[in-house]
Amino acid sequence: MAFSELSDIDFRRFSTLVYEKCGIYLRKGKKELVRTRLGKRMREAGFENFKAYYRFLTQDESGRELVMMLDAISTNLTSFFREERHFDFLENDIFPSYAAELGAGNRRKRLFWSAGCSSGEEPYSLAMCLLEYFGDDVGHNMKVLATDISTRVLAHARRGVYRASRLERVPDALLREYFHRGYDKQKGYFRIKPILKEVVEFRRVNLVEPFPFKRRFDLILCRNVMIYFDRTSQAGLVNKFYDVLRPGGYLFIGHSETLTGIDHPFTYVKPSIYCKS
Repeated sequence: MAFSELSDIDFRRFSTLVYEKCGIYLRKGKKELVRTRLGKRMREAGFENFKAYYRFLTQDESGRELVMMLDAISTNLTSFFREERHFDFLENDIFPSYAAELGAGNRRKRLFWSAGCSSGEEPYSLAMCLLEYFGDDVGHNMKVLATDISTRVLAHARRGVYRASRLERVPDALLREYFHRGYDKQKGYFRIKPILKEVVEFRRVNLVEPFPFKRRFDLILCRNVMIYFDRTSQAGLVNKFYDVLRPGGYLFIGHSETLTGIDHPFTYVKPSIYCKS
């Protein structure tokens, strides 16, 4: 199926729509990326030109195709134990205080949020750290919520099946403990074991919409997500994170990101780590 070119006008229309619906800011340099990703989705949905596809998106009251379009546009790049210094900080600075509270009989449930979890590597990495440090205490006392705007990557995350090449940063001991190795037709793949899946709950959440949570979190990881937002959207999101954190809770952002220039109430701890005082 041949497509018409993505004109500058059509690019601006789609860019505005994406920004309004999920906060992702598509700069002019992203025009080819938009053309390629939308073209693939349009072939699947049976549309021959960008104008007709845009018209359908803005008139479809069900919103189903809008979700599929946002799936196609959103960038999903992640890996297990990415940005290791965050995991070191958890084990050396945060987890010991949790262990002390458990030892004193405080069984308050700890909630962790991986916001923009992509295909699941980040929340599963966090779950492994929790299980390795706290063992059986994780069960009823700790839970990882993992969210993304893309239904496609969430489906991948729930399946929990990964190519061996995606697991290069996972130590052999953790591979044996938390993954099933594939054989025969599944050779070269690993599947997450149930013990790890039980710690993580996956949900679709759009970060620019009101958060649907009743409980507060002890830790929020939103790493390498805000780089796709403009300053206005970043400021709104950071302050929303503050509101759903417990006092003493932490926000981790990507090492390539900063809150400098954003008006927010967080206390700086170290690069890419902030605390709610």
